[in-house]
Parts: sequence; structure tokens; C-alpha cells
Amino acid sequence: MSIGRHAGGGSATDKPAVPEPSLAERARTLVYLGRTGTLASLSRKHPGWPFGSLMPYAVDETGRPIFLISNMAMHTHNVAADPRASLMIAQSEAAADPLAGSRVTLMGQVLPLAGEELPPARQLYLTRYENARYWVDFEDFAFYRMQLLDVYLVAGFGVMGWVSAQDYAQAQPDPLADAAPSILAHMNSDHADALALIARAFGGFQADSATMTSVDRLGFNLRMKTGDRIHGGRIAFPQPVASVAETRKALVEMTRQARG
Repeated sequence: MSIGRHAGGGSATDKPAVPEPSLAERARTLVYLGRTGTLASLSRKHPGWPFGSLMPYAVDETGRPIFLISNMAMHTHNVAADPRASLMIAQSEAAADPLAGSRVTLMGQVLPLAGEELPPARQLYLTRYENARYWVDFEDFAFYRMQLLDVYLVAGFGVMGWVSAQDYAQAQPDPLADAAPSILAHMNSDHADALALIARAFGGFQADSATMTSVDRLGFNLRMKTGDRIHGGRIAFPQPVASVAETRKALVEMTRQARG
């Protein structure tokens, strides 16, 4: 069960909500993009108390975090005694208000990997952390993976909810996740006028200017200025996109229609 609201903000019309990724997709995307989180294990020294650790991670094909940790680390002692833990991952981009950014908490059991599970975990981790080759074969280091129990996502103010471990595993990261920063920079730097036109033509917003604040396979969010008023809104792509080339084609066509 999830609780949330439309992330685009108040619309100028009474049209149905603009399609946007599910909470499961957003959670998978955030975990995919992240590189470190805060691992909260149960303290062995102080039973019942959480113990937080900075934790680099890789992810497998179903979004489960993989850790390479030393048996000398306090969190390793903790999960050996009680594997229950959570991993909190926050949106990496700096924000004027940190609470406006997205964050996800993964809950589950942190268990050691062995046998045939080790080679793929090793490859995934070293692909993300090349420098780990210097210590990956030390005897006191081992690979662990979090077996997920539940997921909780906060995707900005008022957009939040639980995501089942099954829904999370079946979802996929957004196909524009890696390219989104460059798309935003390009549109805001070179096509700000087109964004204002699109906001008016496709969203019904009275926008003097517009800035693209996020983009995904289903559409994009805008921050708009109308007189002295700042407001937000969401615009859907005519059809879902799966690549930078498809995104460019969709935006060019939307601009053409808006100008027409």
C-alpha cells in the first residue's frame, strides 16, 4: 500500500493527473543512481540500538544492494549477530532544501554470499568501484547482500509510500536515469523558450518562463514563473520514451506543435 500525491504540483486545469513512474520505479531508479547509503544495523554492544555506517554498494539485477565489508568493521559484527538492517539512500544532487529531495529506505537481512553467488557479485561491485581491486582479495573482506523485506520511498514533499519487495524487484530503473542531468542542462540552457511554449500548449499553464526540473520515460516536471508566482507542473510525452534519441524527437515534435 502506498500513500502519495501527484508530484507535479497544482495544475491550471481539471484534466486527469499526468502519468508518472510508479513508486517502485522511482525507488529502483534512486537505488540504481546512488553509490553510498547509510546502513543501520542493530548494535551488538548496545542491544536494541541502531548503529549507522556509511556504506558503498552495488546492485544486482533485482535491485538488491551488495556490500564488500571487512570482518573488522563494527557493522559486520552487528549483522553477524543479527542480520536485520536498513539502508537509506538519498538523492545525490544538492538541493536548497534537502527534504525536497528523494530518499529511499530498504529494509531486510544482510547475509554473506558464498559459492556460485560470489563471481557475479564481485563483477558487479568492481564494475562500480574499480579501486576495490586493491583489497577485494584480502582475507578479512567478504561480500554481503541485503535480502529485502520492504521498501519505503519519499519522493519529495507529500509523495511517499511503502513499496513491496516484490514490486520493487519487478520494477526497472528509468531508462533516462543516466542521461537526465544532461537533458535538463541542455533544455534549460538552449531551449528555455520552447519549455514555456510547451507548458502553455500541452499543460494549459500560464507560464512566462519554465525550467525543466526532472525527466523520465513518461514525461517531465517544470518549475514555472507567472508574474511573481512560482509554481510547478508536469507534462506527459505523447508516448513513453526509452532513450535520449527518442526524448529529443518527442521534445522537437512537441515544440513544433506548440509553435504551430
